[in-house]
Parts: sequence; C-alpha cells; structure tokens
Amino acid sequence: MRRVCLTLPTNRACTATIAAVAEEAAYGAREFGVEVHLLILDSSPPADLADHRKAVAALPAAPGVVVHHLDEDRQRVFLGEVVAATGLTEADRLLDLMLPAGVSYGACTNRAFLLAEALGCASVHRRDSDSRYQHLDGEPVFPIHHELAALGRRAADVAGSVDRSRLDPRCADRTVALAGASFIGEPSVDVAGIRALDPEAYREIVGLSVPSGYPEIWRRNLIDEAFRGAGTAPFDTDRTTLTLVGPTRVDMCNVALGREVYGRVPLPPATDTIGTDYFLLHLVHAARLPGVLHNRHIVNYYTGERRSDAGFLAYQLRFAKYLLASAHLEAVYTGLAAAGDTLLDPTGKVRPSAVAALARESTLLDPAGNEARLDVLDRRYRSLGGRYATAAGLFAERRRRLLAEARSDMEDFALLVDAWAALTAHAKGTAVNHHPTPGTSPAPAVTP
Repeated sequence: MRRVCLTLPTNRACTATIAAVAEEAAYGAREFGVEVHLLILDSSPPADLADHRKAVAALPAAPGVVVHHLDEDRQRVFLGEVVAATGLTEADRLLDLMLPAGVSYGACTNRAFLLAEALGCASVHRRDSDSRYQHLDGEPVFPIHHELAALGRRAADVAGSVDRSRLDPRCADRTVALAGASFIGEPSVDVAGIRALDPEAYREIVGLSVPSGYPEIWRRNLIDEAFRGAGTAPFDTDRTTLTLVGPTRVDMCNVALGREVYGRVPLPPATDTIGTDYFLLHLVHAARLPGVLHNRHIVNYYTGERRSDAGFLAYQLRFAKYLLASAHLEAVYTGLAAAGDTLLDPTGKVRPSAVAALARESTLLDPAGNEARLDVLDRRYRSLGGRYATAAGLFAERRRRLLAEARSDMEDFALLVDAWAALTAHAKGTAVNHHPTPGTSPAPAVTP
C-alpha cells in the first residue's frame, strides 16, 4: 500500500489544528486507499506539549491512519541514530543543522523528510500550526485531495484529470513532483503594518528581496503581490492546472512534494529566517518538473503571540534575515534557472552536486549589497517609529552578526546537501520511536 506523510511541525499551542489535520489524514486514507502517516513534530513549551499529547490521545481511530507525535527529545534520538550511522566526520554539525536551538523553517521540514523516509513514504504533505481549512456546503476542503490525485504520476496521465494544462509537452513524460496552493485571509503581519504606516517605505523594504535586474513593471507587481497569498475570495469550486508551478503561487502551509525531490535535496537550515523553506519550490520549477496548482487554499490567521512586542521583534528579525538571505538565494535561483534540464541526471532525478556548487558560489558575493540592505532597513524602520524603531536598534546591534550569518547559512546548506544522500539512505533503516494513537499501529521502515 502507498504510504504518505502528512506533517504538522509546531512550536506553539495548536490543539484545534491537530484535530483538523487528523481529519484531513482520515479523508486521504478513505478516499484514496493510502496509508497516511500523520507526523506531528512538536517543539512546543511543556504546557502546550502536554495539551498536544492529550489532543493526540483523543483523536478517533481512523482506518489507514497512523499518528506519530514526536517531541524534540524523540526527534533528537532519531536524528542522532541516523547521523551516527552515516559515519560522516561532520556528525555533530549535521545534528545541529537538523535540530538547531533556534527556529528554523527549513530544519523542521528536513526532519519531516527524513522521518518520511524512515516510514517508507512516497511524499510529504506539509501544513502549519496557524492554518485552518475552508468549507463548502458545510464540508472541509482538504488540499490533500489534489496532492494524492497527482503526485507520483506521469504528467501525461494527469493531464486528463485537471481543468487545464499549461505544461510544455516535452515535460509530459516526467513525474508530477509538486502539488500546492496558497492561503487566503489576512496578509503577513510582519509587513502589513509597514504598508499601513508608509506605503513607500513598504515598497522600498520589500523591494530589497526583488533582484535588481528585473524590469520596473515586474518589480512593482512582485512587491504588490508579496506576502498576500491568494487574496480573500472563498473557495467555490475546484480549479486545477498542470504546469511548472511558480514558487510565488504556493505557500509552505499548503504544499506536497514527492520523494524524488526531497529525497535528493534538503531545505536550507538557516535559523530565524523566513522564506528559506521555499527553496525546493524554486528547484522544482527550474528543473522543469511538473506540478499541479490548485485552489484549495488554507485559511490563514495569526496568534496573539505574533502581535505581542516580543513576537513582533522576533518576526521582524526573521524578516530582516530573509532580506539578507535573498541576495544569496537569488544567486542560486539564477544559477538553477540557467541550468534548467541539466539539473536532472539521465534518470530524471535532481543532481544534488549542482545545487551544492551553486550554494557555495553564492557565499562569494560581495557583502556590500547586504550592507546597503541593512542601511535601508535602518533608515526606513527608524522613520516608522515605535516598535519599528526598536527593531532598527536590534538590527544595528547585530549588524556584523547578521552579515556573517547570511553567508555562513549558505555554507551550512551546501554541507547539508553534500550529506543528504547518506542521511536519507540511513534514515530508511532507522526505527521511529513513538507511541501510536489508540486504534492505529506503527508501520515498519521500508523503501517506497
């Protein structure tokens, strides 16, 4: 039976989301005859972790669903065994990159990838703790429907079951490697406040993430659409497109990837940096691997913590680090786009060595560009006043460190790419220590 991994990484209270994602898992198993491994990777504080354990224990048993709830201790044991089995000399460093002390959107998803390998899954379907599903006629609209319908199938065989195809016929024999949509609801609180206070400041700040060589009209459109998802229009009917999915059309709370992608290349493990977990979307697009873009958008919302003073500063720092990382990432993305089909080996699989080489090349960029970015942030944030001025002070205090991390994060990524084949190979033979939800049974590790 085909196994898939529906994963929910979390570091905060989300009992309602756990219940909702469990419903999606049950739907996927029931409607598609697959075995769904619901993988909750929990880095929450003790009180929230305890509530999550109760929520998981209360989940109704569902045929074809196996629930794995792993706190950081259990994740560390699993990762330690995998890393040790590789025999690589950088074992301690690799373990730190897989389970860092700080928040890492890439690292939490990389852990899901390795655990999915251990569980014998063919795909990973990611959701976030601050997500809700849309409803139509009283029933939830689950993205996993389109993900399971398309992933792993030849694009030519999927073409007849989607509403339209915009795929180059030369890619028709390739496997559908990605399925995804975006979110609806309020835009990112990290930047919405800037836009409300000073639209011109917003354009200059967000524009730091757009490559300088883009025509002005493209720049304006990219800035205008950034961080806004799919708008606010609710779901009314399915719309699906077989295409090379644009990375900006998909949100990481609403995406699924085949193991032919994540089994070859991980995500950048940078800490406290938004946006780096979108790397594989760019890779899939550049390598001309088919995908399905659908409109079962997740409903986005933000917790009170995100709006608090401490939460505000934490997310502004992550946003600033994203703007600095953008210089290096865009260099890699440019190289990926230029490589195109040559990113694939003769069997149609992504060549990790090409990705690692581009990541290392990006570390040679002149730091003057990021110096200028920090100057813009300092000027604009101070002009906004209030909490933004406080954030500007934090950026100034950490200036040297921020510049160094933008470079070292890419060095770490290249190191992880080099080690990834060994990590995934040994993950397949490593047991996942967990307590399954009553009514379910753990499955042995197998190769899909």
